Amino acid sequence: MTIRENKKTIQNVVIPKMIEEIPNDYFKASEQPGTLIDLYYDTYESFSYEKKSRPLKKHAIVYLPYGYNENQKYDVFYLMHGGWGDETTMLGTPAKPSSFKNVIDNAIAAGEINPLIIVCPTYNNTNENGLDSANFSLAMQLTRNYHKELLNDLIPAVEGTYSTYAAGTSKEDLIASRDHRGFGGFSMGAVATWRIFQYGLDYFRYFLPMSCGTTLDDENIFSAAKWHNPYDYFVFIMTGTNDFAYSYDKARMELMRSSPYFIDIDDSVDGNFAFRIKQGYSHDMRAAMEYIYNGLKAFWGVQDEIKGQSENNLNLRKNQSRKIFTANTKIEDVIKDPAFKDFGRFLFPTNKNYYSGNTLGELSLMWYNNINPNKTVEIVNYLKEKADSGETIFYDIYSNEEKLQDPSKKDTGLFFFRGKTGSKTAIICAGGGFVYVGAMQDSFPHALELSKKGYNAFALIYRPGAQTGCEDLARAIAFLYENADELGIDMKDYSLWGGSAGARLVTWLGSYGTENFGEKQYPRPAVVIMQYTGLSEVTGKEPPTFACVGTNDWIVPYKVMEDRINKIRKNGIDAEIKIFPGLSHGFGLGEGTIAEGWINDAIKFWEKHMKK
Repeated sequence: MTIRENKKTIQNVVIPKMIEEIPNDYFKASEQPGTLIDLYYDTYESFSYEKKSRPLKKHAIVYLPYGYNENQKYDVFYLMHGGWGDETTMLGTPAKPSSFKNVIDNAIAAGEINPLIIVCPTYNNTNENGLDSANFSLAMQLTRNYHKELLNDLIPAVEGTYSTYAAGTSKEDLIASRDHRGFGGFSMGAVATWRIFQYGLDYFRYFLPMSCGTTLDDENIFSAAKWHNPYDYFVFIMTGTNDFAYSYDKARMELMRSSPYFIDIDDSVDGNFAFRIKQGYSHDMRAAMEYIYNGLKAFWGVQDEIKGQSENNLNLRKNQSRKIFTANTKIEDVIKDPAFKDFGRFLFPTNKNYYSGNTLGELSLMWYNNINPNKTVEIVNYLKEKADSGETIFYDIYSNEEKLQDPSKKDTGLFFFRGKTGSKTAIICAGGGFVYVGAMQDSFPHALELSKKGYNAFALIYRPGAQTGCEDLARAIAFLYENADELGIDMKDYSLWGGSAGARLVTWLGSYGTENFGEKQYPRPAVVIMQYTGLSEVTGKEPPTFACVGTNDWIVPYKVMEDRINKIRKNGIDAEIKIFPGLSHGFGLGEGTIAEGWINDAIKFWEKHMKK
């Protein structure tokens, strides 16, 4: 997996305070009209899609902006109709365009909306006067199943025919271009929109559910965002005070505000969703047109006024995110801070049974000792500052496709503590008994100190387990080799560091190599730095090894580590061990203890084995 496959651009979405009315002149024919096209494609009846027992020939109305150019890339918005409607409801047909098609033409000509492609599909199984959508129960079932047709048939048909940001029609190409794709709908089309959020979030960035007048399994729908950066998607909800959907949308908005997947910064700044209400508006086409007009301007608008508001909103967000963490800051507030997006959950054990304390100063990790609250605060503020300044501090090591095939791989990644460009690289694995990853004591502090010395350091979040941990470490090594130039790091003579269970991982990778854990063969590390682990085996293939442990470690008898280091030496391999009287398990950097400064000895050991 390369960084380009993983990189996501956070786009700023600006929502006006009030829903703006469509200028009356916009309903007249434009001097720069776009083109409507009937696009036919093959699909299958929704209820038997997997069996493909009933093939269907369906069509969608495609809007191409005035001056459409095959050499230019266009954003795409998929716009679904409501009940008693079909694919012609919103923009009409090529022979008989609707007045709303004129609105889109004029808004683009006026520079309010960037030229884009709009696709009007239908969730109906037949094209007979929208009879499917007139049946509420049937329509609810069809919207639940519609994503299969949309993702597998319609999007490839559209974006394989017209010029969009998708490099091709493969699943990977469509996912990679999601920043330039949105989905929206009115009434039953809003139900379809929420279902696409649930099942198609990998393919879409923008969502416009308008007047969704029914209850849905919201918590289940929202949880589809669990593995996404919360700024990787934006939901804009609109309805009217006289609309029967108002109470449903208002209740859903309150759920969103309490959900971990949606960010609501304050009353003046929208996070990754917005809720706007139009006074006096009902559940009708007038409202639908106005909502769509406002939504497209918000997602792909170009007005100077909106640009200015965008800058103000962005500054407010930055001011919000630059609040300094202290020892009294709640751990949950750190995890949910917008600076850390969706990877904030990896800063502390994802299983809360393995840590205690409500604040940074109270943090306690199972099996660990000598946690320094000042270091914890320093680490989270360092990471926050880097993230707020626009630096990438977290990298996925598995592709979206791999995560779909094995969801457990979503719980992995690399935190980057940047040193000097072109400097050597260290990879650090925290311990946690192979049941959690204690990064805040066992890898983040080490990575921060290494970066201060100018070295590039990566703290690995891996799947707890001996085998899965080794596989993830092997993948991390492969990822860093494949992306070394773009990251600005030197992987020659890299080092592996680990504590407790993490020490076993780095030792096994050092002895057996990446080729034994699912990756191709990459060079072995120059050295392995290990803390407090009871591993006794010696293969004779160990890299130079530096170890440290305390004499009062109730988990790891220090004699076991000492004996192993002596065996490595007998094999003619350089090895050192530091034994600290009175120290217990999991002392990390050992600040304020007899072990303080051991990391400097470990760095010297590594430097000794760097090839000149």
